[in-house]
Amino acid sequence: MSNLFCMRNLVCVLLSVVLALSAIADNKNTTITTAPVTFDNLYKAKLYGFNVTVTNRLVDLGNNQFELLFLAESMIGSVTETSRMQWLPEKKTIQPLHYVYKRRGMGKKRDADLSFNWLEKSVLNNVDNSRWQMNIVDQVQDKLSYQIQLAQELKAGKKKFTYQIADGGELKDYSFEVLGEELLDTPLGKVNTIKVKRSRSNNKRVTYAWVAPDWHHLLVRLQQEEGGKAYTIYITQAKINGKSIGKF
Repeated sequence: MSNLFCMRNLVCVLLSVVLALSAIADNKNTTITTAPVTFDNLYKAKLYGFNVTVTNRLVDLGNNQFELLFLAESMIGSVTETSRMQWLPEKKTIQPLHYVYKRRGMGKKRDADLSFNWLEKSVLNNVDNSRWQMNIVDQVQDKLSYQIQLAQELKAGKKKFTYQIADGGELKDYSFEVLGEELLDTPLGKVNTIKVKRSRSNNKRVTYAWVAPDWHHLLVRLQQEEGGKAYTIYITQAKINGKSIGKF
């Protein structure tokens, strides 16, 4: 297996599931009642000798709508994901509206477009110009929107949670578990974190995320382990609600 093939899969699988965990409220002991805070973060990693930069950004569009961007770039290609979502304050939940995925370079390109129709409880899938409709139920998320909902569960003190994700024309379960607290050394300094694990049934790949509860559950480190190897990305720049974080 060539390094190019490994790099393509690692970027598409590892980096495209980066947990963009933003907090929903300012005080970690309060009930979640407010809309998500916005953020604009930068992460870096070196994979198979290639430098990879990840941009993760949540923008307030007004009228309780938000757009989440994930962009992973290297000299051999890029992965771009966007999710437009609706914040439902009465239910304290995120509802996905439109998800777009684009992969360029790294071999074959790929495009996916998912439009959610909540009145009809359906999703219109358009993957590489192949179109079909899929029925869904309440609380289904897309591959980015669940990340904002996950922050709510952490804020509420939950330790285990599972989401149904519309992915590739089917519903997939994403399961998470809080493992505990850890003092982490990052490029922005030492910070107290909560360690979260995502595991997959019948799969040896395990992903860990470290989030900082005192900094709006900011994701500060992500690590994937598989086959005795570990791949890690670190936060290098962070901005929350328009305010830059120079040092923890």
